[in-house]
Amino acid sequence: MTLLTPRPDLWTLDPEVLHLNHGSYGAVPRRTQDRLAALRAETEVNPMAWFRSVAGQLTTSRLELASYLRTDPAGFALVPNASAGVTAALATLPIRAGSRIVLTNHAYGAVRYAAERFGRTHQAEVVVVDVPLEADDETVVSLIAAELKDAAVLIVDHISSGTAAVFPIAALVEVCHDRGVPVVVDGAHAPALIDAPAADGADFWTGNFHKWPASPRATAGLVVAEQWRSATVPLIVSWSEYDERLPERFDMQGTYDYTPWIAAPESLRVLAELDWPVRRAQLSAMLDEGAKLVAKALGTGVAEVAHPAPTMRLVELPSTVDLSAGEAIKERVSRDLKAEITLTGFDGRGFIRLSAHAYNSLQDYQKLSELLPAALTP
Repeated sequence: MTLLTPRPDLWTLDPEVLHLNHGSYGAVPRRTQDRLAALRAETEVNPMAWFRSVAGQLTTSRLELASYLRTDPAGFALVPNASAGVTAALATLPIRAGSRIVLTNHAYGAVRYAAERFGRTHQAEVVVVDVPLEADDETVVSLIAAELKDAAVLIVDHISSGTAAVFPIAALVEVCHDRGVPVVVDGAHAPALIDAPAADGADFWTGNFHKWPASPRATAGLVVAEQWRSATVPLIVSWSEYDERLPERFDMQGTYDYTPWIAAPESLRVLAELDWPVRRAQLSAMLDEGAKLVAKALGTGVAEVAHPAPTMRLVELPSTVDLSAGEAIKERVSRDLKAEITLTGFDGRGFIRLSAHAYNSLQDYQKLSELLPAALTP
């Protein structure tokens, strides 16, 4: 494995804690925190002057974020998170009564709730396709294609939150569009893990910048295909309601705190200075080894995922662990071991979903492997 030098110095994370769950809430680098604090201080010096300046600052930031995704800025809007992006997409699509809203059993819980809400509103059936964890791309496409009859939309993860599996978006978009089915991609974890993640032609793609790009929370993007842009509107009706341009319609939402959106590009500069594509590959190799250490200590294994996300791995929990007590287990691990992890379940199996970012080292996972077995003992 290539030598990896961790950079916890770039963050303000508690050095006494093992931070092994970047995938949930991210962690904001020190420099970006400083930028965010300066913007908030500027807001309070003269709120009137600040809000006069917001539109221009948002445009500058938005263009940088769109460029990072390598997507058309005319179809890129800022939203608080990927769930908001999915909801805006579903609100745009013509979902007819009796049609089907198709998603998979890997879907994020809030996204499934969104599908159920729009299913109830439009009298549409919500269809959940069972996709095995180890399914290859051909199998994934085949299983989903079999459920597209009368579908109003396919909602699919780019990288599943619960299983850290990468889905074949380009192939799914092709098969859906051949059948006239729009595609909404939940790319919550895709920015910084997949290059040009919105380039596969989906009707809607949405992803979070607060996860792997390490930008401030409540920063996400919504990419809309040209045919849907005129119909796509924010979830909140505000003063930009009649703006003809998609990005600007989403920019101004009244007295919102716009500082995270404006500060977000600073984190992209931190990643660039870390030579992120190289580091990402190093982190992936390191996490492979770290996950094996934890699995060996637990007497289990690392889940066989056909296409795992670069910086997330699933380690199977012992069968004696009751996943229904997951929150209590996470709190106990945090309190007693000073380690932050997350647990996830899929198809009746429980897992620890391990993450890695630039502040992590192999020693973090080695230490977890030494401490965790006793903490999971009933």
